[in-house]
Amino acid sequence: MRESGDALVLLLAGGIGSRLNLLVGHRAKPAVPFAGLYRIIDFSLSNVMNSGLTRVGVLTQYKPLSLMAHIGSGEAWDFTGRTRGIKILPPRTGEKDSDWYKGTADAIRQNIDFVENNPADQVVILSGDHIYRMDFDAMLAYHQHKKADVTIGMMVVPKRDIHQFGAGIVDAENRIVDWEEKPAIPRTNLASMGIYIFDTRYLLRTLAQDREEVDFGMHIIPRAINEDRVFAYPFYGYWRDVGTIQAYWEANMDILRSGSGISPEEWEIRSNPEYGDRPMDRQAARFVSGCDVRSSMISAGCVIEGTVTNSVLSPGVWVRKGAKVHNSVIFHDSVIEENAVVDLAICDKRVYVHPGAVVGHGEQLHLTNKLFPKHLYTGITLVGKEARIPANARIGRNCRINFGFTKDDFSGSLELPDGESV
Repeated sequence: MRESGDALVLLLAGGIGSRLNLLVGHRAKPAVPFAGLYRIIDFSLSNVMNSGLTRVGVLTQYKPLSLMAHIGSGEAWDFTGRTRGIKILPPRTGEKDSDWYKGTADAIRQNIDFVENNPADQVVILSGDHIYRMDFDAMLAYHQHKKADVTIGMMVVPKRDIHQFGAGIVDAENRIVDWEEKPAIPRTNLASMGIYIFDTRYLLRTLAQDREEVDFGMHIIPRAINEDRVFAYPFYGYWRDVGTIQAYWEANMDILRSGSGISPEEWEIRSNPEYGDRPMDRQAARFVSGCDVRSSMISAGCVIEGTVTNSVLSPGVWVRKGAKVHNSVIFHDSVIEENAVVDLAICDKRVYVHPGAVVGHGEQLHLTNKLFPKHLYTGITLVGKEARIPANARIGRNCRINFGFTKDDFSGSLELPDGESV
């Protein structure tokens, strides 16, 4: 009988995540705060822990320092001990500094020695930027039962979204018989979740065949389907790729909706309480007489004097008297001063909204951002880390406020029209 701890986990956490715009200006995408208390990578790490897997390599690349500090020794996820552990695996530069990870398969190939030094029958390859709960032990059992060379976690998505994913066509036994990578005109709505199980010997042999094959979805998987046994593992629970501003905001809002399927506490998701903002050291949230809080997640250390509706507040946020926060995600230690309004916005850490200012002003929700039309197009305004919105300013919809912004960055009027950036 196979033990889940026999498998080796490789967690891909090095993508640049540019579609998250300012949220990844100072951190790797998997290190972006989520749902108040967590980081995005906490979900993958907790799934690994809850599945009984004990050996993990985390492949980092872009802006890795905060991610590495957050993971630490791995103690928060029980990855410390004689037979368990977690290791950070940065790119191995060769003759040129540009010899970074060129794709998902190339990232694994550059760490073949880690695979060989941690003998296992199977290798589980995950992404560090998805929100979900999954039992990898059950998927490993399925892989073994099918006598598969490769098993891919897959789920049904709306056809309008399939262009964002690898798409698989399966037979009656769930064997994948054809593959389309981000198809413009899809023939299926069965999407890859970016979760792979490889037999270890098969993986090593495959990666050694052609070093020009740098990506699983584009190169490795299509060839494997033609030559070997590749199966789809059907997944029916909550899963979301939070790689865009819209998807990230929607996933945070799902936390607040009954029946959405996401529940970090029930999923036993852990974070690292010893890193960074140390939520465990903060006092309980304080709700001052006269405040109004509805359908919201309020974290430790918050002080609420005003109104908060349908919003997610990370630790230490202060909403002053008369202030209103609606449909928004507010990161750590931000302050919304008296009579200020934040409506349909994402504010990074230590943002200060001065009295009477409005972030998210007007009704033109679909006037896209001029510089980033594919990032900000549904009315969400993005405010960068440590920005200071001056008193009585009016910030429109789909706006982008750069990190460290101050009153001096305005040119003339304290009004920023819809779709503009400063």
